[in-house]
This record gives sequence, structure tokens and C-alpha cells, in this order.
Amino acid sequence: MANEGIRDSLKERGIRLTRQRQILLDLIDKSGEHLDAERLYSLARQEDPKLNRVTVYRTLKLLKQGGLVDELDLMHLGGDQHYYETRMKQEHAHVICLRCGKVEEFFGEPLQRLRRQIEDHFGFNVIIARTEIGGYCSHCQVLRAREMAVAAELPPQPAVPKKRAARRA
Repeated sequence: MANEGIRDSLKERGIRLTRQRQILLDLIDKSGEHLDAERLYSLARQEDPKLNRVTVYRTLKLLKQGGLVDELDLMHLGGDQHYYETRMKQEHAHVICLRCGKVEEFFGEPLQRLRRQIEDHFGFNVIIARTEIGGYCSHCQVLRAREMAVAAELPPQPAVPKKRAARRA
């Protein structure tokens, strides 16, 4: 994300690009990961030990409201955790392993084709599209297949009889 574009976008909204905001934007944009607020806080403190947690959360809210950052739930793999990425990225799908949590980004013509089909079919003007696809990565598919094979080899477990309530005469 170009610093000039960030400054212009914030300036249009009457928001100053402070050093702390710049640190957070750079971490989100350049980390190559999908970071949650706590991880961002931890990384930002390495650059500015005076930065506090409240500032991180307020800044994320401000950047989100300003349209510079998207908040993602990534199939709720981390419970209620939300992850952040810059909105200036090219539109893409998140491909998420439901076992290990690995997140890949898919860019390509199929997404653009889907967007056009939706616009044509519904007469809809798509502004932003978020796509999440859950499944198992190649590594976890192998592990899962092994687990299923082991489970299939186990002898059936006897049913545990339910205890009867004692009857009173």
C-alpha cells in the first residue's frame, strides 16, 4: 500500500496518519499474515514499546471505519477472533484449512467472473466481495486419512449399560 494513498485516504476523512497508525498499517500490509488485534499489539510493541493495547484497538476501529482495513472472521477458527488486512489489496478469496488454520489467498479470473455473473444476474453493483472457502490442506488431508484408517481398524467398543434408577416399593 503506497504511503501517499494512505495519507490521502485518511486526509479525506479528516484523520491524521500518526506514527502509531503508520506502524499498524505497515504491519497489516507487509506481514504477509492475517493478524488478529493481540498479535498486532505484540508486533507493534516491538517497534514502539510505549504503544498501548487501547490505542491498537481504537486505531483498528478507525482504520476499518475509514475503509483502509477489512476485518475478517476467517471461518471463526479462532472463536470470536477477528483478523485484519488492508483493503487496498486486489480482491481475493481466503482458502482456510479447517484443521490447522492455514490461510491461503486465491486471486484470479474465476472470482472476477463470479462477480460479473452476480452483477448481471441480480442487476447488482458489487462494491466489495469477501469469499471464504473451508476445507483441508494437502498436509491435513494426509493426517485425516491416517486417523480415519486407524479409527476403522479399532474394534467396536461395547456399549456402556445405563444404570437403572432404584425403584422404591
